[in-house]
Amino acid sequence: MAETPIGAETPTGTRGAIRPPVDPTDGQRIGVAWRELRRGATAARFRDLVHGPDLEMGQVDALDLLVQNGTSRMRDLAGALRVDASTATRAVARLADAGLVERVDDPDDARAVRVRLTPRGEAAHARMAERRRHLFERVLAGFEPDELSLLATLLERLVAGVDAVVADPAAGR
Repeated sequence: MAETPIGAETPTGTRGAIRPPVDPTDGQRIGVAWRELRRGATAARFRDLVHGPDLEMGQVDALDLLVQNGTSRMRDLAGALRVDASTATRAVARLADAGLVERVDDPDDARAVRVRLTPRGEAAHARMAERRRHLFERVLAGFEPDELSLLATLLERLVAGVDAVVADPAAGR
C-alpha cells in the first residue's frame, strides 16, 4: 500500500494521515487551550456576552443555521447541528416557546415538520450577531491579517481532524 506524502491531498480531500508525532509540549498546550475554550469560567462568561443568558449553545447554533439556510426540515437541522433528532427537537421547542421560531407543515411531506425564524427570532439573532461581531473584533484585535487567515485555516483543519476521528469506527480503542 502506497503511503500518502505528508500534507498531500487524499481522495477525500483531507490531508494525509501519516504524520510525525505531535510534540508533547505542543499537544499539552493545545489540550489546555481546548479545555479553556470550552469549559473555563472565562469561556462561560464570553458565551453569555455573545449569546445572552437566555439561550443555550444548541439554541444559538439552531438560530445561526436557520439564518444561514432558511426554513429547514427538522431532520436537516438535526444533521447540520450534528445531533440526534430528539436533541434538535428539544432545542427547537425551547426556541418556539420563546417565540423565536415556529414549526410549519412541510408541503412536500405530510409527516415532516419545517422550522423557520419568526420576526422576533430574526431580530434576536441580529442583536446576537452584532454582539458576536463586536466581541470577536476585540478578541482578534491583537492578530495581524495574515495571522487571522492562518488561524481560520488551522481551526478549519482542527474541526476536520476531530470530525475524522469521531467518524472512525476504531476511535476510542
